[in-house]
Order: sequence, then C-alpha cells, then structure tokens
Amino acid sequence: MSTSSTLTPPASPPAHRADVGRPRLTFGRILDAEWTKIRTVRSTVWTLASLVVLGVGLTALICWGVAGELADDSAGEPIGAFVTWGLMFGQIAALVLGILVATAEYSSGMIRTTLAAAPRRWSVLAAKTTVLAGLLLVLGAITSTLAILAGNFFLDREGIGLTLSDPEVLRTMAGGGLYLAVLGVFGLGLGLLLRHTAGAVTVGIALIFVVGNLVGLIPGAAGEWLTKLMPGNAGTTMATVESFNPDLLGPWTGIGVFAGEAALLLLISGWLFSRRDA
Repeated sequence: MSTSSTLTPPASPPAHRADVGRPRLTFGRILDAEWTKIRTVRSTVWTLASLVVLGVGLTALICWGVAGELADDSAGEPIGAFVTWGLMFGQIAALVLGILVATAEYSSGMIRTTLAAAPRRWSVLAAKTTVLAGLLLVLGAITSTLAILAGNFFLDREGIGLTLSDPEVLRTMAGGGLYLAVLGVFGLGLGLLLRHTAGAVTVGIALIFVVGNLVGLIPGAAGEWLTKLMPGNAGTTMATVESFNPDLLGPWTGIGVFAGEAALLLLISGWLFSRRDA
C-alpha cells in the first residue's frame, strides 16, 4: 500500500509587500527634495549672488553719483526712486532663477527621475513654487533693505536721506522681496511653458523690459492701461519708495495684478505640465 504525501502550498505573500518599509511620499518629502535640488545647484548660488551684488552695488553706485544733483534739485527725479535702483537689474536674476528651476531638469533629463519618484505632478509644481517663492521672498527683502541702507548713506551725506522708519520705506524693504518672489514664480511658469532656457529668458526679458515700454506708444487710454498692466510695470512699484513713473498702479494694487498674472501663467503651465510627456 502506497502512501502519498500532501504538499502544503506556500503561504501567499502579503499584499503590497513591496511597499513595506518604503517611506510614504508626502508633500513634505517632495518639498525637501526640491529644496535640496535648488540649493545644491551651482547656478542657483551664482544667480542669487548676482541678485545681491546688482541690487545693492548698483544702488550704492547710482546714489553716490546723483546725490549732489538730487540735493540741488537739478535731477528732476523723486529721491525715493533711487534707493532701490539696482533692483531694476537685479530682478533679471530672480526671473532667470525661476526659469532655471523649471528648465534645468528638462535640459539634463532629471525631470524623468523626478516624476518617477514623485508622479503627482501638481504636487511637484507646488513644491517648486513654494521653495522658489520662499527663497526669493527672504533674499529679496534682505537685498532691498541693504540697497536702501547703502543708497541712503550717500543721500544722508547731502542732507536728503530718507527716514528709515517711514512707512513707505519699510513697505519697500519687505516689498522688494514680495515683488522678486512673484517675478520668480512668473519665470517658473514661463520656463515650464517653453521648457527651453534661452527661449524663456529671451521672452521674459522682452516682456519685462521691452514690451512694457513699447505698449506705451499705443495712443489713448488703451496704451495707458496696457502700460500699467504689463508684468514688468504692474508689480515694480512695490519695490520702490517712489516710482519714476507716477502713472503706474499703486504698490498694493500693482503687486496684486502682477501676482494674478503670474498665477494664471503658472496654472496654464501646470495644466500642460500634467499632460505633456517629460
């Protein structure tokens, strides 16, 4: 009589064993990854350094050069417009940084790795926006404050220095950071839309510096309003104690309009980002 042994089938592995021990992907982890990327890229350091050098250095230089003319009123320009004059050029660095946050990963192919690790594209975009805006908000406020202090030093020597406790001066110290943060987000949206660094930088600089002035040539009320609403004009009054152009929107209205433009561009770019291949 033969006996047959019954083989007991092995127990089925628990479902989702591959997920055991894997860290849960949270927005905080995505945020930390984006912060690591932006602070370890060499171009970020150079871009932010140029922002500070241009913002503070050029302001000090121009105030040193025109302080005498401002004192005898031969310049014909508002004194408060000069104490953040360097940010006119420093803002290019903020725009470029925003663009690079989007385009650098496409040029290196790193975007595929990013999306493989964090497939929720809107979360990735939100993390990039948060890190970029926070960094520029802080550094922009520091740069704006240092620029005002440096420029006001030369104005004080001529007896025309600004009162640093003046509400408009304090608003500008913080407002410089707010303006640069919004400008960086605008650059992020532009870079994500075009996915090409040189093209996005060219379009961005054209919009901020060229088109904003050219639309003023359009006759009538249309030209006046287009000038006020262009990205390079709408938000810039937030970063100045007094504007060279008194016809532009006020600081809070202007930054609100500019923030709306940046948000709209980012939403359009984000929608395309969520649907296009990496």
